[in-house]
Amino acid sequence: MSLPDQQLDQLKQKYQSVLSFIQQNGVHLTHVHIQDNKLYIEGATPSEDLKNKVWDQIKKVDPSYSDLTVNLTVDSSLPQAAAASSQAGGASGGAQTYTVQPGDSLSLIAKHFYGDANKYNKIFEANRDQLDNPDRIKAGQTLKIPA
Repeated sequence: MSLPDQQLDQLKQKYQSVLSFIQQNGVHLTHVHIQDNKLYIEGATPSEDLKNKVWDQIKKVDPSYSDLTVNLTVDSSLPQAAAASSQAGGASGGAQTYTVQPGDSLSLIAKHFYGDANKYNKIFEANRDQLDNPDRIKAGQTLKIPA
């Protein structure tokens, strides 16, 4: 393993709680790599409030965050994720939930979580208990987002 790879692994491990929080709360990451001997995280949040919560998580890990560079923007067009559901009854540790917002479609949600709108059927299949048509979702529904 090369030195940059080792450094990336060490810093990812240090900031694992932050990276998990980001994943669970629907932050759209565009870059996670080593730059100038620091962990570099770039992405977008759907709200200023969530952006501030990410920074709160970072400061819990290391108030100086001297080995971290974060570039988060706010993009209100991103879907808002619901708080991660508690894992019960053998649900996979990677499972997330998402509360449908007005104007959402399964394709839009799939693009946000998987980077590919065509993966909408993965979400549809995971929610067959409450959906009978992938084109009929309602604002306020809480959907399971499989890993």
